[in-house]
Amino acid sequence: MLKKTEKNTEKRQELKALLDENPGQALENRIYKGMVLEVRPTEVLVDVGGKSEGAIPASEFEDISTVKAGDEVDVLVIQSENDDGMVVLSKKLADAKIKWEAVFQRYQEGSIVKGLVKSKVRGGLIVDVDGVEAFLPGSQIDVVPVHETDAFVGNEYEFKLIKLVPERHNIILSRRELLEAQLAEKRRELLDTLVVGERRKGKVKNITDFGVFVDLDGIDGLLHITDLSWGRVRHPSDVVQPDQELEVVVLDVDRERGRVSLGLKQAQENPWDAIEVRYPVNSRLRGKVVNLVPYGAFVELEPGIEGLVHVSEFSWTRHVARASDMLKVGDEVDVVVLSIDKENQKIGLGIRQTEENPWDSVGERYPVGTRVKGKVRNFTSYGAFVQLEDGIDGMIHVSDMSWTRKINHPTELLQKGQEVEAVVLEVDSANQRISLGLKQAQEDPWTTITSNYQVGQKVKGKVSKIASFGAFVELEGGVDGLVHISQISEDHVEKVKDALKIGQEVEARIVRIDRDERRIGLSLREKNDAEADFPMPEEYKSEQSLKAGQNIVGLASAFDQAFGGEEWTPEAAPADGKKDEDGDK
Repeated sequence: MLKKTEKNTEKRQELKALLDENPGQALENRIYKGMVLEVRPTEVLVDVGGKSEGAIPASEFEDISTVKAGDEVDVLVIQSENDDGMVVLSKKLADAKIKWEAVFQRYQEGSIVKGLVKSKVRGGLIVDVDGVEAFLPGSQIDVVPVHETDAFVGNEYEFKLIKLVPERHNIILSRRELLEAQLAEKRRELLDTLVVGERRKGKVKNITDFGVFVDLDGIDGLLHITDLSWGRVRHPSDVVQPDQELEVVVLDVDRERGRVSLGLKQAQENPWDAIEVRYPVNSRLRGKVVNLVPYGAFVELEPGIEGLVHVSEFSWTRHVARASDMLKVGDEVDVVVLSIDKENQKIGLGIRQTEENPWDSVGERYPVGTRVKGKVRNFTSYGAFVQLEDGIDGMIHVSDMSWTRKINHPTELLQKGQEVEAVVLEVDSANQRISLGLKQAQEDPWTTITSNYQVGQKVKGKVSKIASFGAFVELEGGVDGLVHISQISEDHVEKVKDALKIGQEVEARIVRIDRDERRIGLSLREKNDAEADFPMPEEYKSEQSLKAGQNIVGLASAFDQAFGGEEWTPEAAPADGKKDEDGDK
């Protein structure tokens, strides 16, 4: 301000010097005090001193009727002398120049000024400040974007002068900077008064995916999505709406960073406080499925309380791979409370517990020894699963499929979907297992073997298997007999496969029958050897009987010992039909 005063003083001194050098001549672009000489209908004649007179258009006076001869007026010399020898003057420009100079002397950048919004222009508003026009850019009108500016026209506001260019008579204002400073001060004052744990009222200002910003009358607090409700919240807009009034709890105040954390659920009673009383273990409830994940379903019991039904708790009998295979969001289901973890706010629920476990009474429906019918549902390498009822399967082990044959894989005898009749051998309700026997549903041919076959009897059969120690021949009724390698021919046989082929039909003589041990010895030799002539080592005589279902393995092993050959095992005769190193199957 001091510099401007000194500059104006210098200008006045220059003007005085010019007037001294040119007495009686008005200088252009200078303001003079003139005296009204005559008021005419369209103009006013003014004397600016000496021989200088000029005419001012009547339109430059606010009310020409109030102007009279002898009045003093401020005028600006536009031209010292025109073609008519007159000075060209302007009262309007003189008034504007005086006002601008007054503004420039009174204010500087950063000053707070009052102004009246006169009109809107492209990009902003025109504001009258002490009689001069200043520009208010649209971005500086408010702290939030303003799209319609009509409401501001005609109103008076305070502004911050952010740019001042005297040479161009240019003034730029900002209302936003002033408002931001006021809000910042208000936020500082409000931050000092906030106390963690207190309740405050606020209005929803903005909703995002992660939470809600709430205006606490001058400062925004963040209400995180996890603090909106005790229950599951998919999106904050499901709980609150824009401009909604809320009562929230102050959770945290960071005065250094000016941040406030708020909670909405904390203003409500925590439903987990008395959870064990409302939902005791084993109580039966009804809820709504609110979310599905691969490993289970979340069921809402009440707002804010959800429990998880794991896929393993969906059904007593069905294997459920995914929860979506059984349920969909929105389904209402009956559940039983299995467990409560209050500390971690978790409830374990079960759906299958709402129904009777069919395995609890399976022993009554299928007592041991009962004949049952069912369809083959699936295979494993060791047996076949047969469906007895929906969700209840029994298993037939390969050892319980045939009295006479060794079954290496269940597909040798059964097919998927095939209906079979079997006998219940064992029931284990605790482990949900039922053992079935296929062969037990048929008569054991070995019980009547002596009535059908006699030692010395000639029989016909088909070679079914070949081993290094001999060949098995399938006789009528599915019973196998063993022709030891020493009983194939009168001549010495080096390899069984050189003398016999699988599928070959032969006529043999029974040389031994052991019903208890399930063994039949055959001979293809022409010589009629008696049973006593058969080699019988002591270890063979003392060998224990085989269990039912193991007759083929036992038969091979026993005859191998009896005739001094190599021991035969299932691995020696693969079920896949591959040849051994000697070329035998």
